[in-house]
Amino acid sequence: MNLSDPTLECQVQRLKALGHVTRLGIVRVVVQGPVAGTPVGEIQARLDIPGSTLSHHLSELTRAGLLQAARQGTTIRYAARFDNLRSLTDYLWEDCCGGGCRDPYCLCEEKP
Repeated sequence: MNLSDPTLECQVQRLKALGHVTRLGIVRVVVQGPVAGTPVGEIQARLDIPGSTLSHHLSELTRAGLLQAARQGTTIRYAARFDNLRSLTDYLWEDCCGGGCRDPYCLCEEKP
C-alpha cells in the first residue's frame, strides 16, 4: 500500500467525515430521505441540533463528497452521494480475503 496514494487520501477524508456522531447521524437521516434531498430544517428537527452546528457538519460532509446540496426556492436540500458512499464501502472490502477468508461473516464470494 502506498500511503501517498490519492485514492487512499480521499477515502481517509470520507472516513474522517463519518467519524463523528453528529455527522454519521446526518448521513443516516439523509439516506433515509427523499431522492431529491432532505430539507435542512427537517434534518435539524430530526437531530435536534442548533443550526450553526448543523451547517458546520453539512459543510464537512459535502466537502468530503458524501452529500450534495441543492437549492429549491428558499429551501436547501441535502442528498446522499450514493456513488461516493458505495465507493468507500467498496474500498474497505477491496482487498478482503486476499489471503483466503475463513470468517463466516465475510461478504466475499470466494471462500476456501
